[in-house]
Amino acid sequence: MIVRWNIFGIRVLTFIKEIRFMVKFILKNECYKVIGACFEVHKVLGTGFLKAIYSEALEIEFSNRKIPFYREKAIRIHYKGKQLRKTYYVDLLCYDSIIIELKATKNLCPEHEAQLLNYLKSSQLRIGLLINFGSTKLQYKRMIL
Repeated sequence: MIVRWNIFGIRVLTFIKEIRFMVKFILKNECYKVIGACFEVHKVLGTGFLKAIYSEALEIEFSNRKIPFYREKAIRIHYKGKQLRKTYYVDLLCYDSIIIELKATKNLCPEHEAQLLNYLKSSQLRIGLLINFGSTKLQYKRMIL
């Protein structure tokens, strides 16, 4: 809790921790289901395949788990309130609100995180999952705008 004073000299309490707690768990159950499906694909296929293989396997796993998704869904990008002609195609879009960015590299790096953040900002969606199948253990990162 942070104590601040407004322009009238009245003490105002801001509950930062409570607000962060609420934001932190947006679409928690949906993200949990998606990550669970990713773990299953990684357990069965392991490492060493191209991203397209993991994407196709995830389609099957999402269908089996009844997770609604689109593969390579077109997302229109906006710049200063105007829609650009170029279109971004997300690897997977789950629940119409979670961008799934797949990687098949040795490790995730800051550039991958920046890429997903840019997609979130420009698509006006709030939640993204960065998933890496290329390491011996599944790597994932949940990003929220």
